[in-house]
Amino acid sequence: MSPPFLFGFLLLLLLSAPYSATGSRKHPSHNQVPASDLVRTSCVHANYPNLCLRTLAAYSGPARTPHDLAKAAVNVSLAHAGRVSKYLARTAASGSGGGGGAGGRRQRAALEDCVEQIGDSVEELRETLKELKHLRGETFRWQMSNAETWVSAALTNEDTCLDGFQGVSGKLKADVRRKITNVARVTSNALYMINRLDQARRRTP
Repeated sequence: MSPPFLFGFLLLLLLSAPYSATGSRKHPSHNQVPASDLVRTSCVHANYPNLCLRTLAAYSGPARTPHDLAKAAVNVSLAHAGRVSKYLARTAASGSGGGGGAGGRRQRAALEDCVEQIGDSVEELRETLKELKHLRGETFRWQMSNAETWVSAALTNEDTCLDGFQGVSGKLKADVRRKITNVARVTSNALYMINRLDQARRRTP
């Protein structure tokens, strides 16, 4: 290789090196952090931190900002509530909500109430997700208030479903309590993430 050609080749390498190191790199916005770090630091103060970490770490969406994480938390809650709603509807439709007698009637009534209450929770979580997907600067606080109200209502319905099974015994009660408790916990974590997003925005000048 002749000296002039060698010099030109080396010069080309030197000029292209900085570009190749930074030019292909994505430029995330200032509030983006690695998803794993965001989940870990956000979940540490949640009401159920271990559950928060487990469910959000497994979430497949691109949660790289507090806004993303709030949407992810509501999506997780909605998925859980949707599955339990279908389970309750199937159980009620199958007639396996209890036998005869006063105990059986109470259990069937509690189950039917739960079908309605968890169905309402699903709708409320859907409304929450709609708000979070279309946040705008000029209406941010109003939209966040709506989101917090919807999630709080969903959580109240889940708690009311659990209360309805007091005084009822049997395997169905245990199954429903376990499933609803799990839904209520992920919903509580979703409410925490929404509150966290709201507070972070309020601190921004």
